[in-house]
Amino acid sequence: MEKKCKICKKIIRGRSDKIFCSADCKNYYHKHLRYAAKQAAIQINEYLKRNYSILLELLGKNKIQVKVYRNILEQKKFRFKYHTHSHINSKGKTFYYIYDIAWMEFSDDEILIVKKR
Repeated sequence: MEKKCKICKKIIRGRSDKIFCSADCKNYYHKHLRYAAKQAAIQINEYLKRNYSILLELLGKNKIQVKVYRNILEQKKFRFKYHTHSHINSKGKTFYYIYDIAWMEFSDDEILIVKKR
């Protein structure tokens, strides 16, 4: 069975482990792969920045923590699935962080927002 190029579908000649017929096809593939990865990173970073600014706004200037209702975050288009990291405390509660600000689902309706010192 003859292998075909991943890009142009021409028959590949040479080594059995080749997946592109030419350097042009290989370059085309990797250029578009890098572009797609970069676009995804840009989009996710926009979500993180938006989430961060929403949390910062709700915290206020001098507060370290505040409790808000979940629907307030939802109204501001907060995206709960985007965060930089998470931490499970000794009581088994999960804190989701965006850089230095964390939120924890306190109950079904309430969210605790905490600024890390």
